[in-house]
Amino acid sequence: MKPVEKVVVLGGSWGGIQASITILQSLTASFPYPIILVLHRLRNTESGLQQLFEKKLHLEVREVEEKEPLAPGVVYLAPANYHVLIEKDRTFSLDVSDLENYSRPSIDVTFASAADVFKEQAIGILLSGASKDGSAGLAHLHQKGGVAIVQDPAEAEVSTMPESAIKLIPGCRVMNLESIKKHLLSVT
Repeated sequence: MKPVEKVVVLGGSWGGIQASITILQSLTASFPYPIILVLHRLRNTESGLQQLFEKKLHLEVREVEEKEPLAPGVVYLAPANYHVLIEKDRTFSLDVSDLENYSRPSIDVTFASAADVFKEQAIGILLSGASKDGSAGLAHLHQKGGVAIVQDPAEAEVSTMPESAIKLIPGCRVMNLESIKKHLLSVT
């Protein structure tokens, strides 16, 4: 199997679940790139997050597993209490190092890792949230030539995360959810 050419990483916190469902519902099972979804979640609690996304999306939904190769048309959920990294061979690595921005999984960690491996072929999308997690990682992705998209703060349930990214990345694209959907459909 040939390695995937692009990757889409979505990150969010408070309000991020509904925003990501709204975006991803429009994609079909033939979407040609992997999608990594990093949402802040409770550390030591079982959640029905995977089941929720499976019910709402046409794409396959899996929780990330160690050394699993990235595959097109799959939404990979960052597991609770693990940072998600992408290796040069385009497989996943799970990490339990310190919290970043009070979070594990940290959106910053996954954005930065995707940027280092995929460079200009990475698309980072930062959604609603109540922390600054994601801003530095999205800035790194932007510096590596990737596409940095931020949910319009006026539309976000909690605007802290998008506003933080906009301040840090003057060249990011600020879009509402409908525009983000259209952008993802246009890159296929």
